[in-house]
Amino acid sequence: MNTKLFEPITFRNVTLKNRIVMSPMCMYSCYNQDGLVTPFHITHYESRAAGQAGLIILEASAVQPEGRISAEDLGIWSDEHIEGLKQVNQRIHAHGAKSGIQLAHAGRKADLEGEIFAPSAIPFNEDFKTPNEMTLDQIENTIKAFKDAARRAKQAQFDLVEIHAAHGYLINQFLSPLTNKRTDEFGGSIENRYRLLQQVIDAVQSEFDGPIFVRISASEYHEDGNQMDEFLHISSQMKKQHVDLIDCSSGGVVPARIRTYPGYQVRFAEKIKQQAKIPTGAVGKITSGIQAEEILQNDRADLIFVARVFLRNPYWPKQVADELGIELSGPVQYNRGWR
Repeated sequence: MNTKLFEPITFRNVTLKNRIVMSPMCMYSCYNQDGLVTPFHITHYESRAAGQAGLIILEASAVQPEGRISAEDLGIWSDEHIEGLKQVNQRIHAHGAKSGIQLAHAGRKADLEGEIFAPSAIPFNEDFKTPNEMTLDQIENTIKAFKDAARRAKQAQFDLVEIHAAHGYLINQFLSPLTNKRTDEFGGSIENRYRLLQQVIDAVQSEFDGPIFVRISASEYHEDGNQMDEFLHISSQMKKQHVDLIDCSSGGVVPARIRTYPGYQVRFAEKIKQQAKIPTGAVGKITSGIQAEEILQNDRADLIFVARVFLRNPYWPKQVADELGIELSGPVQYNRGWR
């Protein structure tokens, strides 16, 4: 069978050996609350690289301490984080996988002691703090924090970076009319609401010369939120800024009941890929090789992002290779049981 799932793909100067991506998933494992890599992180990410994922994207890593989702999140706000992240990359690269890191700021969804910040002073729900509305100086400092994080990502030897603009976190909060009620140049029109992401992309590109992905929530599950026309506009703007791929997730902007089913978010990746003419990644309840192969063969997305199945099975690529009748090479140490 001539599969696309195990076909290489190149973004700028980075070639992935297959189309399987370990999607960013928070591990909440920095128990000293310093954002530093722990032995768990090294084992966790290396095992998925040994399992033959083409790309491993590390969990949301905060560009500022106040931008952590929790106090146990990974960080990239300090040069002290570089060495641990470099060690993770060395282990990932040893297995022929490429690596990425998701640069993130939680905004009003930060569950931390002290002040939290957002485009507008609106809490996510009654269980969350009311954030401070960011001043223009604070916005400028946050953009610089993304720039500095991109420099550290390069020093730590990541192959690509993903900017987290989804799931109701800070950049998503600026993008959405549900959470952005500003009346300055960062609020109001879709062009103004896009301004923070636009400037973050420019800042990251000024320090990082590899591929840049952006994760968006391509549905807000609310009639007054951004609709597909707005997401197509945003996607077209990102294409003009030479973003390499849009990772199409959904939800998290405001509390919502979301009906999930196998491949429930694939339609967002397909529409953006076909209409905005930019590569996309599909994510969300993709659990089998046949399902993943159908998405790629029908040109609905360019990469398959896999999350929870990788928590259950670090060797999921081997499982789906067997399902598709593909011989997949693994670590030489595992040869006796691999074939």
